Amino acid sequence: MIAISTNRTEYRNDIAEEIRLFLGLAEIVLLEEIDPVAAEFVFDLQLVQNGLHYTAFAKANDVECKEEFDLSENASILLKKKLEKRALKLACYHLLKRMYPDVATPWGSLTGIRPTKLFRELSQEGGEQAARENFLNVFDVSPEKTGLAARICAVQEPFIRSVLPNEIDIYVGIPFCKTKCLYCSFPSEVLGKQDRLTQYLDVLKRDIATGATLTREHGLSVRSFYMGGGTPTALSAGQMDELLTFIRAQYDSFGIEATVEAGRPDTIDREKLLMLKSHGIGRISINPQTMNDETLRRVGRSHTRADIVRVYELAREIGFDSINMDLIAGLPGETADDMQRSCNAIAELRPDNLTVHSLAIKRSSTLKKELDEHALSSAAEAEEMTRIGAACAAQMGMQPYYMYRQKYMSGNLENVGYALPGKECVYNIDMMEETASILSHGAGTMTKRVFHGQNRIERLPSPKDVPTYLAKLDRLIEDKRTFFA
Repeated sequence: MIAISTNRTEYRNDIAEEIRLFLGLAEIVLLEEIDPVAAEFVFDLQLVQNGLHYTAFAKANDVECKEEFDLSENASILLKKKLEKRALKLACYHLLKRMYPDVATPWGSLTGIRPTKLFRELSQEGGEQAARENFLNVFDVSPEKTGLAARICAVQEPFIRSVLPNEIDIYVGIPFCKTKCLYCSFPSEVLGKQDRLTQYLDVLKRDIATGATLTREHGLSVRSFYMGGGTPTALSAGQMDELLTFIRAQYDSFGIEATVEAGRPDTIDREKLLMLKSHGIGRISINPQTMNDETLRRVGRSHTRADIVRVYELAREIGFDSINMDLIAGLPGETADDMQRSCNAIAELRPDNLTVHSLAIKRSSTLKKELDEHALSSAAEAEEMTRIGAACAAQMGMQPYYMYRQKYMSGNLENVGYALPGKECVYNIDMMEETASILSHGAGTMTKRVFHGQNRIERLPSPKDVPTYLAKLDRLIEDKRTFFA
C-alpha cells in the first residue's frame, strides 16, 4: 500500500495519478487514513506559500524534488488552483523519475485523458511554438508525442471552428455484448436467455424521447449521431430497425454524420447492414482488435480473421464508404511481429479509418484478475507496436485526427484514431476535445454541456450498470430536465 502525506489533500487524486504512472495499479491512500505501519512507501508532498511565491516539495526516502512558481496579485482563484496542482504534480513527477528512471513516460508528467486539449489551450494562450516548448520543457513530453499532439490539433481545427453554440451530438449506448472480452472493463451485459435487453430498449426509448423534447424546447440542433456499446449489433435486425426508426422520428435528423459501432463480425450479417444503410447510417466500425486467430480465442472473441474479412467485404459491397477498424497493441501473448501481420492484413482491406489502441489493464477486467496467467508486452514492445500501427495508417494515406489516454496503459502510451482526409469522425473529435455538447442516452453514458465562451463544461452521468439505469430512469429524466434548464 502506498501512502501520501500532504498539506493539500484536495489534490490527492492528482498526486495519486502521477504516482500511478510509475507504480501502475498500486493502492494509494492518504497517510492519515491508515495505520502508518501498513504503508509500504510514503510520498510526502507539501505546498509552501511565502507571499506570492509558492514552492512544492516532494520527498520519499532520501530523495527530494521541488517546483516553484510566482502568482500575480490579481490572479484568479481558478488560475491559482491550476498552478498549485501543476506544481505538486511536477514535483512528484521529477521525484519519481529520479527514483524509477527506467519507467517509460513518453507523455512526461501528463496524466489527463486529453493531451491535445491541453496543447490547444496552450497554443491559444501563446501560440503553437510556446505550446511545443511547454510540452517539451515543462511537462517533459517526448518530441515524438509533442509532434503527434500538434499534428492532431492541426487536423481538428476546421472541425472545432465549425461547431455552433446551439449544436449538440446525440449518443445512444447499447451495453450488451455476445461475449465479454478478457481486457474489457465496461459494465456491459452478456446476452443470454435471461437477459434484460427487451426491458432496456423500452426504457431507453423513454430516455431518448425526453432528450428529443429537451432539444426542441431549448432550440438545439443535432450535429452528429453515434451509437456505441457494448456491441450495438448484438441487437437483432428487427430490434435495431425499430430503435433507429424511433430515434429518427424523435430527433428528426441524425445531423451531418451517423455512426453505428458494428464492432464484432460475429454480430453482423447482410440483413443488418442493409437495414443500417436504409436508415442513413454512413459510418460503421468493424473491429478485429487483432488479425491473429490464436489471440482472438485467447481474449474471448468468438470470431476469426476470415469472419472479419468476409464482413468487411460485405459492407463494401452494400455501399458503406466510411469504415473504421480497431487494433489493440500489446494484447496478451502478442509480439511486434504479430502486430505487423495484423497491420499487413488491414492494409490489404484498406478501411477509411484505423484506430490503434494501447492495451489498458483495467481493475474490473478479467485480465487484471488473471494477470499472472498472461504474457504481456514490455513498454518498449508496446511502443514498437503503436509505431507499426502508425506506419500502417500512413501507408494507407491516413493522418492522426483524435487521441486519448487511459489509466494503466501499456508503456503509458495512448489511443490514436487515423483517417483518410475527409473521413474523420465528427463525433469523436467533438467528444474527445469537449468542443460540443453531447446528449447521451443509456446506461454508462455521459451527457455534457459545453458553455461556449465561458471556459465551462458541466457533466451529468447516467447510472453505469443496466439494473441501476432501469431502476433510476425517472430520476435521471428529472436530472436532465434540470441540467438543460
